[in-house]
Amino acid sequence: MSNKVIGIEYTLKDAKTGEQLDTNVGQAPLEFVSGKGQIIQGLEDKLVKMSANEEADVLVEPKDGYGEYNNEAVQTLPKEQFAGIELIEGMSLYGSGEQGETIQVVVKSFDDKEVTIDYNHPMAGRTLMFTVSILSLRDATDEEVQTGVVGGFAAMGGGCCGGGSHSHGGGCGSGGCGTGDDHDHDHGHSHGGGCGTGGGHGGCGCH
Repeated sequence: MSNKVIGIEYTLKDAKTGEQLDTNVGQAPLEFVSGKGQIIQGLEDKLVKMSANEEADVLVEPKDGYGEYNNEAVQTLPKEQFAGIELIEGMSLYGSGEQGETIQVVVKSFDDKEVTIDYNHPMAGRTLMFTVSILSLRDATDEEVQTGVVGGFAAMGGGCCGGGSHSHGGGCGSGGCGTGDDHDHDHGHSHGGGCGTGGGHGGCGCH
């Protein structure tokens, strides 16, 4: 079922540990245009079969979510490429991939000379359990079908519901990195080298 605008309320947990990873309960619903790859495939495949006001638990394996964890997607770079950044283990940085796409990397460790970063999506390798409710369901307008924009607000990948994958190629410092300052998914790009912090990067959802 393509070209439907679906609005959902969800809570996301790690299916194996029970850890809550994200939720939009009590906030604005996440809305997306079906068939556009705007949310992870394993979740969309279930949602398009549901009806308005229906609730369900949706189990998403890594292959249908953010992929298996790739040990080769861990890279060690000279610390000077991160000049001006107060590094913290586990923090997220944002940069440009080989195709100009925004990529997210996580600082795994660092010392006085080197920084080890992980290009895997933070939820790579996790089996995900979504508890979802369909809050709204309608046909997309012609403009929404053409642009993928719901009511003037674009669904952006990168959060736990975002579609697509992150590039593992290129160094984080090679293309310059931007900041995500206080935007849930609007990651800017700087024109200089080095990496930028994720600022107030939020969870799932759309602007």
